[in-house]
Amino acid sequence: MIVKGQKINDRYEVIRSIGEGGMANVYLALDTILDRRVAVKVLRGDLANDEKFVRRFQREAISASSLSHPNIVEMYDVGEDEGNYFIVMEYVEGKSLKSLIKKRGGLTLPEVLDIMLQLTDGIACAHNSYIIHRDIKPQNVLVLDDGRVKITDFGIAQALKRGELTETNSVMGSVHYLPPEQANGTGTTIKSDIYSLGIVMFELLTGKVPFKGENAVEIAIKQMKEPMPSIHTYKEGIPQSIENIILKAAAKNPKNRYDTVLEMQEDIKTALSKEREDEKRIVFRYPEFDGEKEEEKETISRTEKNAELEEIFEKEKEKKLNKKLWIIGLIIMFIALVVAFVLFALPSFKKVPNVKVPNVEDTELSAAIRQLEQLGFVVEAKTEEQYSDTIEAGKVIKTNPGADRTVKKGTSIQVVVSLGLEGFLSENYVGKNYIEVKTMLETRGLKVTIEEKEYTEKEAEEAKVKENTVVSQDIKEGIELKKGETVTLTIPKIVVTYPDFTDGTWTTDKVKEFCDKQGIKLEVKTVNTNDHPDNTIITQDRASESKVVKGVKLTITVTKKIPDPKPPVEGNTPGDGTQNPGTTTPDKEPSTPDGTDKPQPDDGKTDGTTNTTTPSQES
Repeated sequence: MIVKGQKINDRYEVIRSIGEGGMANVYLALDTILDRRVAVKVLRGDLANDEKFVRRFQREAISASSLSHPNIVEMYDVGEDEGNYFIVMEYVEGKSLKSLIKKRGGLTLPEVLDIMLQLTDGIACAHNSYIIHRDIKPQNVLVLDDGRVKITDFGIAQALKRGELTETNSVMGSVHYLPPEQANGTGTTIKSDIYSLGIVMFELLTGKVPFKGENAVEIAIKQMKEPMPSIHTYKEGIPQSIENIILKAAAKNPKNRYDTVLEMQEDIKTALSKEREDEKRIVFRYPEFDGEKEEEKETISRTEKNAELEEIFEKEKEKKLNKKLWIIGLIIMFIALVVAFVLFALPSFKKVPNVKVPNVEDTELSAAIRQLEQLGFVVEAKTEEQYSDTIEAGKVIKTNPGADRTVKKGTSIQVVVSLGLEGFLSENYVGKNYIEVKTMLETRGLKVTIEEKEYTEKEAEEAKVKENTVVSQDIKEGIELKKGETVTLTIPKIVVTYPDFTDGTWTTDKVKEFCDKQGIKLEVKTVNTNDHPDNTIITQDRASESKVVKGVKLTITVTKKIPDPKPPVEGNTPGDGTQNPGTTTPDKEPSTPDGTDKPQPDDGKTDGTTNTTTPSQES
């Protein structure tokens, strides 16, 4: 009994139970060495007591641990601790695909196609590694919150003895997806997984399995002899191209199925294309029920143990036994002696001792191989190579099985050797956005420093330099860069300078717009003069081409035209000082209409200027 806080293999500390099944109990645990959460599956019942199954399970689990794919639950470890056989897997926070189907029934067509593309991708990876799952079903598929799916139970699925349809929980769940050749015991191939994928796709669309029965044998017989029901019976509006994928994948005769999972995947990708809108129902090239009666009879005798057939077979055996009873007796005695020898004497001669895998990390490859072979391990000739930030090239990163694992003497060990730091070739980054270049280099483990080089706007325009782009770099193109190295990138700093506001092209409004943009204060002074056109900028207190500094004040002088003199008094001839005919020169200057004396003109001479200061304008 596994309890909270218990450590499995002195490494995996159990947090809580997260599932129970017919083959194993699953626990959430903490890997105390790598400080990560893992799922530990502990075999239970007859499986853990079946030595042949355990050996097969360990072999297949170790093989499956080599699989690395985003749609496959990663397997980290496999072993035995105080009679508990376990596998350690990636912990995935999600629900099984079966629970999703129970909750929602049939899914939408886009959801089904997305899930099937992920499943076929993961199974294709396994097939490429010569691994057949043999137990694909929604219970063995986990669905994450972001829509990703992950296939699990590779090790257990491969180790199970097919043909045993007497289990209750696990096999009753599996038999709904069992291909005919697996049900009748003729063996499995990659096409067996394709059949199960077809059944899963049917259930995803309809929310139901195509074949049901009272027991596992009844369902297995239907898998072999009954045709696949039409999906249109359960759900309307499904394109024929979709049903054809299911029919071809779940064909009774393996010759009629897809040759590979990737072929099925390509069919799924194009199922909704315009070219397949009018697709006809698939017609199989080979007979679906060739040899149907013989297969059914064989399956019934092997799994259902039909009483009538058993009686017939027993009678036939009795006849033969009566004729050769004494021969059979001798054979039985001989077999009994052999069995007794195998069970009691042979194990003492052939018992293989357990050996702990040594820690050869950071050891030269040749020295590590010698150490492993001296302990009785078989080192695989082909080593795996990986880049490493901590282990220098040529030395060992780890072994599979890992250090401190207790395994049988003679176990095959794979050694993973370091390639050193992962490097890549530099490029010419001049002209590229420095933020994008910096992010890319830092993602690859480099340190990036940024330096600025000042350009005036004119210089930047002449050099065709743009803001936020790299203008130079301290590394040459094509050299190998490695994690931890430093790269310096130079970017432009565009310096704004004062224009010549007195060149006749600038107006007060344009100067104000310039000042607002650059964050400087503007003060406008006016001068009365007729030497320049009205509103002409004639001076500025910041020299042109000098650097603009935010927050300072700029003062400009703008001309204002002097008004024209007042017109002459009515009745006088303008300009000549003589009287008009018939007029009389008054003794004194005429008074104003209100009787007051007219003000005398200022006989002083003006200098023609008036200083007027316009309040400063801030940006």
